[in-house]
Amino acid sequence: MKSLKLYRSVYSLTAGMLALALFSLTATAAESDQVKQPVDQRYADESTQEVPQFQQHVVPLLGKLGCNGRACHGSFQGKGDFRLSLFGYDFVMDHKELTNAEADRVNMKEPGKSLIIQKPLNEIEHEGGKRFELNSWQHRLLTRWIAGGAQGVPKNAPKFDRLEVTPNAIQFSKEGETVQLKAVAVWSDGTRENVTPICRFQTNNEQIATINEEGLVTSNKPGDTHVVVFYDAGVIPVPVLQPVSDQYGDKYPQVAASTKVDKLVVNKLQKLGVVPADLCDDTEFLRRVSLDLSGTLPAPHEVEAFLKNTSPNKRAEKIDELLESPGYAAWWTTKLCDFTQNNYDDLINVAPVRDKPSQEWYDWIKKRVTDNVGYDDIVEGILLATSREKGEDFDQFTKNMNAIYQDKPGQDFADREHMPYYWARRNFRNPDDRVLGFAYTFLGIRIQCAQCHKHPFDQWTQNDFKEFRGFFTRVNFGVNPESRQEYAAMVEELGADKLRGNQLLRELNKQVNKGETVPFMEVYVPKARPANKNQNKNKNKKQRRQGRNQSPATAKLLGAEVVEINEMDDPRAALMEWLRRENNPFFAKAFVNRVWSAYFNRGIIEPADDLNLANPPSNAPLLDYLSREFVKHDYDMKWLHREIANSDTYQRSWKTNPTNELDEVNFSHYIPHRMPAEVLYDAIHQATASDDAIDSMKNSVGERAIGIAASGVRNRALRDKQYALTIFGRSTRESNCDCDRSVDPSLLQTMYIKNDNDVYSAINRSNSSWLFQVGQQLGAVEAKNAQKTRMNDRADQLKEQAQQLKQRVAQLKKQEDKKKQLQQAQKRLRTLTAELKKVRQNAGRAQNSPAKVQTLEEPISAEKTEEIITRTYLRSLSRYPTEQETESAKKYIEESKDKMAGIYDLIWAVLNTKEFMLNH
Repeated sequence: MKSLKLYRSVYSLTAGMLALALFSLTATAAESDQVKQPVDQRYADESTQEVPQFQQHVVPLLGKLGCNGRACHGSFQGKGDFRLSLFGYDFVMDHKELTNAEADRVNMKEPGKSLIIQKPLNEIEHEGGKRFELNSWQHRLLTRWIAGGAQGVPKNAPKFDRLEVTPNAIQFSKEGETVQLKAVAVWSDGTRENVTPICRFQTNNEQIATINEEGLVTSNKPGDTHVVVFYDAGVIPVPVLQPVSDQYGDKYPQVAASTKVDKLVVNKLQKLGVVPADLCDDTEFLRRVSLDLSGTLPAPHEVEAFLKNTSPNKRAEKIDELLESPGYAAWWTTKLCDFTQNNYDDLINVAPVRDKPSQEWYDWIKKRVTDNVGYDDIVEGILLATSREKGEDFDQFTKNMNAIYQDKPGQDFADREHMPYYWARRNFRNPDDRVLGFAYTFLGIRIQCAQCHKHPFDQWTQNDFKEFRGFFTRVNFGVNPESRQEYAAMVEELGADKLRGNQLLRELNKQVNKGETVPFMEVYVPKARPANKNQNKNKNKKQRRQGRNQSPATAKLLGAEVVEINEMDDPRAALMEWLRRENNPFFAKAFVNRVWSAYFNRGIIEPADDLNLANPPSNAPLLDYLSREFVKHDYDMKWLHREIANSDTYQRSWKTNPTNELDEVNFSHYIPHRMPAEVLYDAIHQATASDDAIDSMKNSVGERAIGIAASGVRNRALRDKQYALTIFGRSTRESNCDCDRSVDPSLLQTMYIKNDNDVYSAINRSNSSWLFQVGQQLGAVEAKNAQKTRMNDRADQLKEQAQQLKQRVAQLKKQEDKKKQLQQAQKRLRTLTAELKKVRQNAGRAQNSPAKVQTLEEPISAEKTEEIITRTYLRSLSRYPTEQETESAKKYIEESKDKMAGIYDLIWAVLNTKEFMLNH
């Protein structure tokens, strides 16, 4: 009994304490969740005595009013001798400008006479016009700040933590509906404030939704987009969606989703009421995946074999086959060389032999793509590159490089651990350029705005840019100071010590080609030399040159921690470690998004190299899944290709239905797009080639456009292809931007495919063309050396005629009464002798003359004509012609006086179709 009483007593006490604890937790949560009223309410009352904060209220208000925008005082020149930091990123500068005693912008004795009050009220002429009304909350907020002492940001002021926006997603059901956004700023001291009135807003698609200055979102046409909220460093995109049909939610039809990619895509389509297209047929799939994966059209026999294959796994098997093809390695190496910027012109002066560096860059990547080395390992070999391998001294490095450049057995640049030319480029030696290039290439970030001011659409500030730059300051290219004497001694031994710059490189080029051992410049990372703050500002040129290696003690990773880099052998190692972190928000996503874009002609984030907070993915769960799994699969590029290419999403038809015909962002159907420049150029030459030549092109890609190592106007490998590849938009690789490549149509492209001699030559080239192969089958080909044979036959005829004429001349000389006939015969003999000499010369020039397609006027059998038409379609459009196409082509060829000319016209006509030019 006593035990029961004791239990009840303890239980009562425990329950009371629990209730008290719960009350306490609730009170604390309520207190922490307490949100300060917005400034438009707090400053609506003229009696308010609250002094606003500079960072929290004043600067955001100036941004809201447009004062620190590009068109006003935020421009580089400012306006009216008054300049603010663009979008308010530099609080110290802005406060100094506003409170400049000589400018009267702030009058703390009489706040109402401050220029920042009078001009926005238009009491004094203001180019920007009236920005607020007298006694408005904006007027009172600025006046109270001035009256309270116009303070800047105190040293111990709380830091901005995050911005919370509600609702975090909006789904409309019809046009004209509205939703009000609420933005709450959270600071490091726990303060929470409704900052909606001083936020900036934008919509990413006005046709879908608009948003006004108060944050009120209004629906327009069906579809999906984002509205974006900006406050301080906070950039929050809010998805907005309005179904395009009544087949959404529970009314959505059953759609097969065989892969995780498909499930994530269909989940989004279900919310929109968009029904995806059916799967494409086998011919469309084979052509599409062959072009995307290997940059190569399928051969006619491949098309026929694929269509006859009854295996349910034949598409997956074809993907695996293509991933092992030479075309895959060549094409995807080209794409990696695009965004790492392998440009011949930027590498001309980095090695004794000009042609080598860009080719070695390509070959180094190609070996790793072929071997399916992890993407992170490829990047590591580039990012951490120095010219010397581990354990190499200058002597051994020089011997190895000379062996490579002299093509000695057992030496191959592609086998070296690093690819240093990324850092040796002439346009990549400034730390600022390296920040920009690295961010574009490996993070998919366009950070150039932060070089001068706060990024308008992202979190990056100028300080972020400057602090990130520290990772790149110690990387150098040139003569390594550690081996300067050895380098100079080798140059002197070669007798080139008087030469400098390009003259020296040209001499070293001559010597290395002769088999001599020459020295090489290097990419190297010297030990840190911290900057001396007390260093004399008037230091001489030599001192300035010596100070180039000075490095900051710390550098800050983008959106992450500060790193002590002074004691590191190579600060770039910290970058590589950061890239490989599972929670890195950029590295894997940037590559995955680029690969997705290559398949669908648009990224999940578009543009594919513009990952910023105001440009969110069209399907965030999809991008997160692919990026996460890509990392889990050790950055296996072939895994990524398989995951995408095996999905129903990739294999959908381009033919639309009423619900998805306007969709361009949610991958509900395949969107036809023009082939990339190199792929199209090769396709023209493949479609017009003989069967043997097609097999050769597929197996040996070194001479094809997709196998050209580098861009650059001086690249000799591009000379005969330069014009075509330029007008079709091959990447110039002049910057790190993906926009260096273009697939936009132009009139020049149309003129090229219709009239250019290059296309004529491709169709009509002898021996290796499809037209020649057909001509052989029809007996309409002049044999090799036929011209020489004709010339020799003609020469024999002339020789016989000349001999007969000589006999005639001899007879006439004996007859005195035949002088006139003798003169005529002698003249005729001279003419024949001259013609015989000329024919013999031409016969000599015609040695090994190629075979030629001749005219053919005789009818071709119906069966043979149909076969020619079928093979033409298979080699160009990768499908059989329709009955209508066959009949139309047969009629044209039969009615052509020259049947071979009719076949030529058929090939030309097919090349000029949209179906040929597009990947569909």
